Amino acid sequence: MPRLLYALGVFGFAGCAGSAPFTAHLPTVATTHPAIQSVSESPQESVPVPAPMIGLANAEQSEIDQAEVSLSGIVPVTLLEDGTTVTPIKQSVSYGAVSIDDSIDMNLPSALAMIGGSHPAVGVAQWRVREAYATLARAEALWLPSIQGGLSFHRHDGNYQASDGSIIDVNRNSFQYGLGTGATGAGTTPRPGLVAQFHLADAIFQPEIAEKTAWAQSHAASAVVNRQLLTAANAYIDLLDAHQDNQIVEQSRQRMADLSSVTSDFAEAGEGLKADAKRMQTELSLIQNRVVASQERIALASARLAQAISLDSRASIRPMDVTVVPIDLAMDQNDKSQLISMGLATRPELKESQALVAAACEAYQREKFAPFVPSVLMGFSTGGFGGGIGNSIDNVDGRYDVDALMSWQIRNLGLGERAARQESSSRVQQARYEKLRVMDQVALEVSEAHAQIQFRRQQISITEQAIQTAQQSFDLNLSRIRDGQGLPLEVLQSLQTLETAQRAYLRAVVDHNQSQFQLQWALGWPVTTPSGM
Repeated sequence: MPRLLYALGVFGFAGCAGSAPFTAHLPTVATTHPAIQSVSESPQESVPVPAPMIGLANAEQSEIDQAEVSLSGIVPVTLLEDGTTVTPIKQSVSYGAVSIDDSIDMNLPSALAMIGGSHPAVGVAQWRVREAYATLARAEALWLPSIQGGLSFHRHDGNYQASDGSIIDVNRNSFQYGLGTGATGAGTTPRPGLVAQFHLADAIFQPEIAEKTAWAQSHAASAVVNRQLLTAANAYIDLLDAHQDNQIVEQSRQRMADLSSVTSDFAEAGEGLKADAKRMQTELSLIQNRVVASQERIALASARLAQAISLDSRASIRPMDVTVVPIDLAMDQNDKSQLISMGLATRPELKESQALVAAACEAYQREKFAPFVPSVLMGFSTGGFGGGIGNSIDNVDGRYDVDALMSWQIRNLGLGERAARQESSSRVQQARYEKLRVMDQVALEVSEAHAQIQFRRQQISITEQAIQTAQQSFDLNLSRIRDGQGLPLEVLQSLQTLETAQRAYLRAVVDHNQSQFQLQWALGWPVTTPSGM
């Protein structure tokens, strides 16, 4: 997975131009995922975005004003206390109890760059790969002898059976040192100094099994990185969603506060009902409750993003993007069958399954040939050896022993061999069916993400139109109030509808962007940087 994501610049750098450099806030990361290195900054195409959704906390108010984009001339509207003027709302985002000094500015590419070797999940996966290759190295060394050196002392007092069968009373001792220990009497050295002992089937097949297993662990580590990239991308989008939702609710609160004030003035002047004023105060309290809930959501989303990228969660993370915009990573334009084929060719989970099938096949071959190849024992010992009667040790001098042994084994009269082959064959079939299950899962995930993108694009268009009509309804109701043709309470429903439309658009864009990343993950992150970028 050496490539990723020029298109992230469309989403990740939308609000970076006026923000402080992110590098000053980040701890040093030992390893940057190579997929992130292909991300480059590029100019962003203008995307029509409803004005109430513009603005995030990292930009100064002047920057927010410059970044505001209206949809068909629609601007946020508020009622002034005299009920006669309509002006755009300019509201800074509220961040609850989070201090600006405790915040970290971050964009999407920066969040993805945190997924490296220092990330706990990635680190565990990488060390599992190292463990697998260490197991491979140990299997490849089965042929080589081990070295055993030291010394041994043996003493015997009492009856002893001689080679002719007679029992004699013997007091003796023996001593050995050097390569090999434990020799007594006329026997060979039981613990040779250089010893190679292995089953030839293990020496032949265990390196192959370990190699395929190491391949599987390598692909599993790639899958972990891909999963963490998806988790980090979704967590960042959720954080940006929380900030944008807070902005929408805060603007609705300001509108409602002004509308409540006007309604109270109408009631005091005898032109409206006190019940209407109380209703507006209730609605204002409910919106204030939603503002607090949105601030809580910001804090939770920041903590989740910090956990996803393994960052100190004591500091609050602020997205550097000015607004949420629909992103298009282009891969969904292909035919679904082509996307499924791409996913089957690139997903590391499937490659892991294929490697495990190969390892299971090698294990079956080991059991198949085990009865026909021998176990091997080869030993060589050298050093000093001596002994004597009683407590004396005489004639200590050099000694050499060479041993070579080969034996064939048929376990349990052949029934054990058959059972071992059946066991290995069953593991092969399990691995093959697991590979088929993973293939079906990959096809499902690609199909789901592809369908989600198509329908969520339609939701974006529909909710854009809903914002237009909701804004027009709000403007018309304000005109009626200014002309003395209605009461401020009549604006309430259109105000609520406008907020609902704005939040529906935000939800549609967020869902669309997350489904884009879901598709890239389902395809194994195949996005590349176009030539010339």
